[in-house]
Amino acid sequence: MASGLGNKLTGQIGEFLVCAELGRQLDLIATPFAGNVPLFDLLVADEQCRSLPIQVKAARGLQWSTRADAWLHLEVVGRRQVDHGDRELDHPSLIYVYVAIAPRTDSPTPPRDRFFVLTQRDVQQIVAPAYRAYMESRSVPWQRPRNHASFDARLDAAQLEPYEHNWDLIRRQLEMQSVP
Repeated sequence: MASGLGNKLTGQIGEFLVCAELGRQLDLIATPFAGNVPLFDLLVADEQCRSLPIQVKAARGLQWSTRADAWLHLEVVGRRQVDHGDRELDHPSLIYVYVAIAPRTDSPTPPRDRFFVLTQRDVQQIVAPAYRAYMESRSVPWQRPRNHASFDARLDAAQLEPYEHNWDLIRRQLEMQSVP
């Protein structure tokens, strides 16, 4: 399967899995927007018509790619990166759901998809220190080995485990809204 199609399918599967899980876990209605809304992937609503946008990040493994410069003010000076601190987030309470899509199997008890539910601020508080530690550990600190302007970073399921099945975060954010 072509990489572009594979990535689209992974995103689509992740969004629909999250919609289904929101119905199963919280009795909420959710609908995806097929990638047409830049800040979020789906909208969830409860019986009181309160709603929340949700960003979904899906992977067919236990790692998700992100850009460190989405979370940190980074500058490239010569061959080194310079850290100017954490970025100010526009939507720190925006909910992110990271989905680890279980592999296909013929087993009678297939592996389960994994869901990690957290806020944009929580993601930043994971990515920023991890990226700083990685860059400090380089043989030449703050210099990427091949492409000095690369801001590639990874989130690993082990880093997200405290947020696994944290569906109550969505319920709490909905309940904080006044009923329209």
